[in-house]
Amino acid sequence: MHFTVFLIIGILVQFYTQFWQFNFQESFLIFLFFALLLLIKNRFFTTILTAFIFFNLGVFAVFITDDVNYDNYYQHHLKEEESVVLKIKKVLKSGNYSNKYKAEVIQIKQQKTMGTVLLNVQKDSFGKLLNVDDLICLKPEFLEINLPLNPHQFNYKAYLAKQGIHQQIFTENNRFLKLESKNFSPLGLSAKFRGLVQASLKKYHFKEDELSVINALLLGQRQDISKELIANYSKAGAIHILAVSGLHVGVILLILSFIFKPLERFKNGKYLKLFIIILFLWMFAFIAGLSASVLRAVTMFTFLAVGFTFKKKNVVFFSLVSSLFLLLIIKPMFLFDVGFQLSYLAVFAIIWVQPKLYQLMQPKLKILDKMWQLFTVSIAAQVGILPLSIYYFEQIPGLFLVSNLVIIPVLMYILIGGILVIFTSLLNILPQFLADLYGVVISWMNSFVRWISQQETFLFKEISMSFLWMLAWYAFIILGVDFLMHKKAKKLIIVLIVILGVQGIYFFEKKINLNKEEIIVFHKSKSSIIGKRIGSNLLLQHNLDSIGFKDDFSIKSYRISEGISEIKSVNFQHFTRFKNKNIMLVDSLGVYALKHVENPIIILQYSPKINLERLIRALKPRQIIADGSNYKSYIFRWKETSRKQKTPFYYTGKNGAYVLKN
Repeated sequence: MHFTVFLIIGILVQFYTQFWQFNFQESFLIFLFFALLLLIKNRFFTTILTAFIFFNLGVFAVFITDDVNYDNYYQHHLKEEESVVLKIKKVLKSGNYSNKYKAEVIQIKQQKTMGTVLLNVQKDSFGKLLNVDDLICLKPEFLEINLPLNPHQFNYKAYLAKQGIHQQIFTENNRFLKLESKNFSPLGLSAKFRGLVQASLKKYHFKEDELSVINALLLGQRQDISKELIANYSKAGAIHILAVSGLHVGVILLILSFIFKPLERFKNGKYLKLFIIILFLWMFAFIAGLSASVLRAVTMFTFLAVGFTFKKKNVVFFSLVSSLFLLLIIKPMFLFDVGFQLSYLAVFAIIWVQPKLYQLMQPKLKILDKMWQLFTVSIAAQVGILPLSIYYFEQIPGLFLVSNLVIIPVLMYILIGGILVIFTSLLNILPQFLADLYGVVISWMNSFVRWISQQETFLFKEISMSFLWMLAWYAFIILGVDFLMHKKAKKLIIVLIVILGVQGIYFFEKKINLNKEEIIVFHKSKSSIIGKRIGSNLLLQHNLDSIGFKDDFSIKSYRISEGISEIKSVNFQHFTRFKNKNIMLVDSLGVYALKHVENPIIILQYSPKINLERLIRALKPRQIIADGSNYKSYIFRWKETSRKQKTPFYYTGKNGAYVLKN
């Protein structure tokens, strides 16, 4: 565990600082030197040196898995109008206007290369979807991935960067050539098998939602699930059901252990059982697409299966830490994956907290005992993930216990039934009535989740939590549980100190928010939203209707994250002041003739027909801002004029929301 902690610290330091810039040969020699120092027999020195080695192991793991550090990384060989060969690695969920793929740049002209990009292919009625392992040749323009354009919105650029994707390509079906290829990767073979399964299932007339849930539960494919269905599962606290993860693999491990238990009667039968279980687990990983979440879960439960076989002390904990260590060595960027964080926190909490909770009550009736076990497992898991889930998702599904108590007990039978449905459908021996029955079960589960999600009273939404406050809550949970287990006076004092720390961080951040003042020019295409924030109040001038204003995500995310208690619609009447700065709004009327206004900040909105050069000479503005309500042709012209007049120009559609702070 200590080695893993230092490994994690090394991963974090290298990712955020990129200080390690040695080549691979130098890195090896450095590690060899430190390894030889371990021969010095001094306990204190060896302990410090070991911690340092594992810290550097985390640093090197990030360095060696980053494609950018290799000479054949594609960006080192980019030239204009060069032909590029891409290999499709993963089919992503499509957007409104394009199909999205994760693609590897394997060749630029005659140069073999490496590196991953996001490929966007414009949707049309005639173009066919690309598949994993397809090769295409094109002459693309590599574009940077945009940062979020408004405060507190999801940072897609950072999310992709943690997956090694730094650029994207936009193209159309008639702009690339599909190449013949006879090479298949494990991912490609897995995708082909899933394609066969999906084709065979479509013959049995499953409803759209039924088929999408079957694909998610058994094949690890969530691309076809509707936004409404995902929202229902999220509100019900059952979104983990739709992602093949530790829950599914754990259930499969239990099923396999039960089926092959008779093998233990034979000599060395337990080792044969272990081999068969691991084989089947990795076969399931292959069927489910070898995605990151599946690989994590199967690796974790492979270690658990080995540990249970040899019946070592603290087997569950050591197996979990070992799988965590191995995964982070091989794929250090897993550390930044939300699913990875939630999975391991949940399992750690179950291992640590659930046994103590279960001992509080031991029902004599078997069915009540099973329900109590499931209840304590759900509570323990929620204790482990609650602060992190609030930090990421800003909500608490209050009925998660109800949904889990109903769904999880039947999940085993749903998985067994699903596996049987898949293989019998592939063999064309699945009776239609069994397919209909399985579809009804999936529909009942969807309906139950929908009903749970509609109980809005029990869904606690719009809860904001800072990173620092989240860490403080985890300190309180860990130390609080430790005190309840051991009940010592010193531990109680520490818990009380941590409570003061949690309260202190809350009031400190609240005070900062109450004293914060700023002007925000939000970006929204074809609209203008300008805000003046004073403490916990936000004054907004906008052109949105009541429905658009209520549903606008840029305003909502800002309000929740910044702790805004009240929003008022105002009209600044073309002018406002902020901290001795004059701010002038020039709209479609083009009116700006205000006297005694020196060096204002000019906000252009609704495409005013003005002579910008004359405005600059007359008012000498310190900054010109154009928001999303302006025509792009005007923006290009204004930008060029500002450049010639040596006046700073800011366009929210490229640079993001403009924020002027106190």
